[in-house]
Amino acid sequence: MQQRLRKWRARIGFWPTRNYIKVVGEEPKIQLNYKLANVLDVGVFVLAEIAKKPSYLRGFITVALKVDKKANVGLVSDIKQELRKVNALKINYTTYEGEVLSN
Repeated sequence: MQQRLRKWRARIGFWPTRNYIKVVGEEPKIQLNYKLANVLDVGVFVLAEIAKKPSYLRGFITVALKVDKKANVGLVSDIKQELRKVNALKINYTTYEGEVLSN
């Protein structure tokens, strides 16, 4: 029996548009499945999503981070620390296409 896995995503370090700056501020944000979150919410979110999966798939979970190119490394590092605390050690980074030497 093959089950279709529901994808969940984390989007790191995006800046809000002008319309939302008054509501959410100007700092880079973390988005977890279409909801804004802070760094401390990442571990709880990952554990909740892993718990939804069947037990035989839990060891194969990979966390995918889509990091904005303007995001600072400190925010990404803080998120990686939270992932280590919940033993989510497999991480995939989504990047932009482009020339390696021109960046």
